Amino acid sequence: MCTPTSQKNNTSTLKVAVGLLSVSTVGLLAATIALAVNNNGSNEESAAAASVQSVSLIESKASSSFFANIQDNTCAGAKLAFDNALCADLEVAPQSGANVTKGYVGNVDMGDIKPNTNPYYKSSMCPVNVHWHLGSEHYSYGEFDENGDGPHGNQPRPDWAGRARDLAEGKVRDGFRCHHYDKNDPKFTAPYNWQHCIGMEVGETYEVHWPHSSVGACGTANQYQTPFYDGVFCNLDMDSFLTLSKQDIASNVGVHGQVFTIVNDESYFYPDMIRGMIVDGDMGADVHYYTGSTTGTTRNNEMCSQYAPITWQVDRKCHMISASSFDKLCLDMKMQRDDMSGDLHAHGSRELVHDDYVANNQHDADYPDDRKLKNLRA
Repeated sequence: MCTPTSQKNNTSTLKVAVGLLSVSTVGLLAATIALAVNNNGSNEESAAAASVQSVSLIESKASSSFFANIQDNTCAGAKLAFDNALCADLEVAPQSGANVTKGYVGNVDMGDIKPNTNPYYKSSMCPVNVHWHLGSEHYSYGEFDENGDGPHGNQPRPDWAGRARDLAEGKVRDGFRCHHYDKNDPKFTAPYNWQHCIGMEVGETYEVHWPHSSVGACGTANQYQTPFYDGVFCNLDMDSFLTLSKQDIASNVGVHGQVFTIVNDESYFYPDMIRGMIVDGDMGADVHYYTGSTTGTTRNNEMCSQYAPITWQVDRKCHMISASSFDKLCLDMKMQRDDMSGDLHAHGSRELVHDDYVANNQHDADYPDDRKLKNLRA
């Protein structure tokens, strides 16, 4: 049993300990608050620094002698011009964008002409441009089709009269949407502060195209071009072009196509979209190969493109990607020698190509001999 004196001493000691603990706790709390403020300040400073850096890069380009002489762009004006023509009058000129649902086969008999099924770099081809379309021009059932959704709804499949009205009213024709969009999930609705891309929107679906060519200015400062035709034909004149077979064209000119829904979520950030289709995990894993044409809203199921047959390699799946990934892409485009400002926004989408104008030479990795493909009609 303790004496009264020892009890008093113990009580005094306890009071001192409690006091010291209280002071330590207050100090720790103050340090934590200071650290949080400093971290928040650091994050804000980092964001501001990144913004300043991108601005300074653009200013640096404007003052750089590397970009001063327009004659240094040896691909400028290299486009070989072929006007659109009546689809019914074209022979062996399959069109895009088409149905890329697994198993689909078109009605245009391509004979012995095959798409290039190798990775493009293995065929000495390089990306010569990147651009994208509002909604998807291609159709993949269950991925990007009439059952998808976005901030402004979707397109039915297909409504030719409705599409014609939109054109007459001067609207940007849009394509199909993916199935990711959820208006109750903030990553699909929270606005993003775009610095470089124009007119883009979180939650929307976009189909990205990377035209490739073996006669582009591969590995040089002139590799990327707007319009993409300048890049595709950079080192090819008309006389040389006219000596090429249709298989030569399909083997040496191609496009990567990949469809994305934009999200405001940095866990979906990818830093290097300018290089071509993203191949990682399930991205670029399920690819549809066929021969087709150039796309865009100047073509439909009456007027067709004569830039055919070229190879298309299209990812059948739709993927989510961060808005910052696209903005980084647009910054990279601004850094090219050629002026790519005409491709910093979404282009309109061609209406889905009728079966009668789609090639029948689809290649599926699951059926290497191509003889087991079924004649699917969506």
